[in-house]
Parts: sequence; C-alpha cells; structure tokens
Amino acid sequence: KKYLSNSDVGTLLNNPKEFGVSRDDNPNFAKGRLFHQLILEPEKAEAWEFVDVSSRNTKAYKEHIASTGEQVALLQKEGDEIKSLVTTMMSNMDFFDDIRHDGNQYEVPAVKEIHGQMWKGKADIVHPDMLIDIKTTSNIGDFKWSARKYNYYSQCYIYQELFDKPLVFYVIDKTNGMLGKYQPTEYFVRGGREKVLKAIEVYNKFCG
Repeated sequence: KKYLSNSDVGTLLNNPKEFGVSRDDNPNFAKGRLFHQLILEPEKAEAWEFVDVSSRNTKAYKEHIASTGEQVALLQKEGDEIKSLVTTMMSNMDFFDDIRHDGNQYEVPAVKEIHGQMWKGKADIVHPDMLIDIKTTSNIGDFKWSARKYNYYSQCYIYQELFDKPLVFYVIDKTNGMLGKYQPTEYFVRGGREKVLKAIEVYNKFCG
C-alpha cells in the first residue's frame, strides 16, 4: 500500500496477515456512511435507496440485493433511525453552529510523512479552530473506553499531525440521542502516538 491510515493500526497490531485485505460491507458500515453523508455531503445522501421490509431474510430484500449488486442495503427503518439521529444532532445549536460554521471545509483529505512512513486521512470537518470528527456510539457514558477500543486515540494523533489542529469528537448516543463533545487530553494523544509507533514497527517487520 502506498499510504498507511488509522484503519491499518488495529490490523497491524492485532493480525498483520490481514493488512491490505479489503473487508466486506456490512450494515454498520452502511449506517456510518449514511450518517456522515447526511451531515457532510447531503447531496450524496439523496441517492440512497432503502428496502421497506422487516428484515434481510425476506425475499424482497434478497431480490433487491440481486438486482443492484450491492453487498448490503439498509432497511427503511434503519434509514429512518439514522435520519432521526442527524436531526437530533443538528437541532442542538452548539453542535449546529460548529458543524455549519461559515469557514468550515468538509471531507478534507491529507497526506504526510509521520515517523518515516506516509500516512493519509480524511477529516470530517476542518473548522478554523479545530478538526471535528463526528461519531455515533451505543453508550455515550462509555465513550472514553470505546475510544480506545476502536483506536480513536491513534486517529486523533494521526489527524492532528496531518492537519496541525486539535481534534474534537462530536458524539451522539444511538440509543437515546444524548450528545457529547470530547476534547482529547495530552495523555490520550500520547497513547495514540505510542500505538502508531508500534504499528509502524510491525509494518516494517512484516511488510517493509
């Protein structure tokens, strides 16, 4: 691969044999894409088609997949749930003002050498004062723990290196709509740096 990215960090540390192997699409990936597009690229979100059935085991769903060639499609009720989350987040004026700030740029790519390897990333929102990364979570009370589980701290370190701005997580709980803003601490970012260094060590050993 020409560039490393944050998604490679967990793979390199947990199972380097899977490095560079593409992953099949799944409903959670699709929900995440829709959530981001509704907020960051609403013109893309208009193209989504939802299947109005009760489950993916139905004949109508399987026929839809066969006709479109997609690996996965969202059910109508899932699309409605994601749209409701977006409405909740954007109805909060603090969130709205930051996410829709006049000076913002959306889905901004960047490439930079970090510790001897080329890394790439795409920021959700480049605000004049910070990077905003929007997230959903199943339990906002446990977000600080899931941030480590899903390598958000290595993402934070990489993106702050790429864009030279502090990163802040804007989060919504998928179960109850609770919102939270999370400013990473120096300790959190330092943990991300350590993960990145370990991932590079593995990459150089097995893939270099």
